[in-house]
Amino acid sequence: MASSGSRRVSAALLLLAATQSSACGAEDPPPPNILVIVADDLGYMDIGANNPATFYETPAIDALAARGMRFTQAYSASSVCSPTRYSLMTGRYPTRVAATDWFTGTNAQTFLPAELHDRMPLAEVTIAESLQQEGYATFFAGKWHLGPTPEYWPEAQGFDVNAGGHDRGGPYGPGRYFSPYGNPRLADGPEGEHLPARLAQETVRFIEEHSDQPFLAYLSFYSVHTPLMAPDPLVEKYRDKAVRLGLSERAEFAEEEQVWPDARVRRVRVLQSHAVYAAMVEAMDRAVGVVLNALKDAGLADNTIIVFTSDNGGLATSEGHPTSNLPLRGGKGWLYEGGIRGPFLVVWPGVVEAGAVSDVPIISNDLYPTLLDAVGAEPGVDRLIDGVSLVPTLRGLGAPERDALFWHYPHYSNQGGFPGGAVRMGDWKLIERFEDGRVHLFNLVDDPGELRDVAGDNSDRVKRLRTHLHGWYEELEARFLRARPEGPQPWHPTTVGPSR
Repeated sequence: MASSGSRRVSAALLLLAATQSSACGAEDPPPPNILVIVADDLGYMDIGANNPATFYETPAIDALAARGMRFTQAYSASSVCSPTRYSLMTGRYPTRVAATDWFTGTNAQTFLPAELHDRMPLAEVTIAESLQQEGYATFFAGKWHLGPTPEYWPEAQGFDVNAGGHDRGGPYGPGRYFSPYGNPRLADGPEGEHLPARLAQETVRFIEEHSDQPFLAYLSFYSVHTPLMAPDPLVEKYRDKAVRLGLSERAEFAEEEQVWPDARVRRVRVLQSHAVYAAMVEAMDRAVGVVLNALKDAGLADNTIIVFTSDNGGLATSEGHPTSNLPLRGGKGWLYEGGIRGPFLVVWPGVVEAGAVSDVPIISNDLYPTLLDAVGAEPGVDRLIDGVSLVPTLRGLGAPERDALFWHYPHYSNQGGFPGGAVRMGDWKLIERFEDGRVHLFNLVDDPGELRDVAGDNSDRVKRLRTHLHGWYEELEARFLRARPEGPQPWHPTTVGPSR
């Protein structure tokens, strides 16, 4: 399939046609509606558009890819949820406000983690607040996880309607994924009602009630986060499918040392065959389909920008090990590609050519400036925005001007990941460990699975990337690991650490 660069001629023709239409006095089109769909813990390899061999069935999500642009190198700002959700809302790196772990992660091992600010500051300007200023009605459904008390929940951050967003990072009420939910922002439905379907219904209701004005509908699924549970008929479907495909006879896990020799011993799933997880993926996909059909039925499909993404990589190394991210290394909680690369699809009728594919590296920070650019708005002049607008890329006009992408995770993840930072520049990615200062270097074109650390053979490149990363730490006033009382001191970028 052609890359986004090959779409330039057709995109230029679209722009020319729009210019000529305006010159002839054609009436300006109405502002586009916006639908943002965020999955929780859905890996890059978990949708058919990215992985035709996937065990899971995602026809509605795959249809989005067929209608718009699919990014093959899209990253979350963090390998865990809350920091990425902050970046999606604000366009800023979570390191700027020390929101660098899930709210509130406190896992500690050899050293204490960096201090964590466990809420998105009210001073932040969210995508909802910015679009409200443009006359948009705003709606949020599902997982929020950006503040501990109601004054930090969606209603306080620019959303007119909030269906289900509060402090919790998962559906942890009495019935969990089934009513009764025990959710302070979502009334219980009939007993046994399924949460993804309910969130879709709430989104459809909002769309129908606001079809005569521009709107932002932000559908943030709790799926496919733990607890691992799904409707019984769907689970049985995938158990039968696993048997039919012979997957039940294949090894589901690999020994850790076959995947990353320097990590602590931990098993990793290498086969997509988990029936409950597969059922959760399909249930979410069905809910996506319900919302897309509602847009079509309301006559809004041709004037709605749709973005689909996930907050981090798939869960492969802990908590049930439900999915495999191979050939990507690691998973949620890790700085390897499996933890930070995810699906990112954009549908923009009349602008993005159907079936377009881009290998431009992007990050979740880019959502905010992209959507504002798409509606002709700009962030406030006092806002430092780390993301860049992807509108030129979506129009087929090439990659945005940016020298690097960065990550900063000064914590021990629940999934076994180590504290560290990372930088990607061009084809190269450097990972730096915060316990002892070791670094790893990978060429993502030659080695997308990050199995061959070439730091020892590229000392000059390591120095350049590391210097760039440390400059970013300093600019954002990054925090690092802390020593335990009377314990050893952890490595810090102001010290001279070993290169390996």
